[in-house]
Amino acid sequence: MTGPTEVSALFSDYPAPTQKALYRLRKLIFETARENENIGELQETLKWGQPSYLTQRAKTGTTIRIDRDRSGLGDVALFVSCQSSLVSEWRALFPHLTFGGNRSVHLRAAEPLPEPELRQMITMALTYHSAKGKKNPAVS
Repeated sequence: MTGPTEVSALFSDYPAPTQKALYRLRKLIFETARENENIGELQETLKWGQPSYLTQRAKTGTTIRIDRDRSGLGDVALFVSCQSSLVSEWRALFPHLTFGGNRSVHLRAAEPLPEPELRQMITMALTYHSAKGKKNPAVS
């Protein structure tokens, strides 16, 4: 398992504004998880060379990854599995944000993070599997 040291080493090669935005996003992920009893503890690791955050509890959520944005849509991005329905749901909820395909939301380092929207997206991702089982239980 990796941790803050490996994440810091990765971020250290990025421009200062990108580093600052990624650290803010990382902090928001941990705060959101800590504030929601359905999420529990997070594991921080590197997946595909990107800081990744996943729940310790089995079948709770899907992994969130963050990194600098190489697409040109923003400076930093938050990624989830493209097999999930999350980005489609986020697009419907937050049409004013910038999304990349079916796997990411893109943010500008010079702008304040849209914290309320990100908190909801982070919660949706980190409870994705547990919430799926609760959707429309009367419908079979």
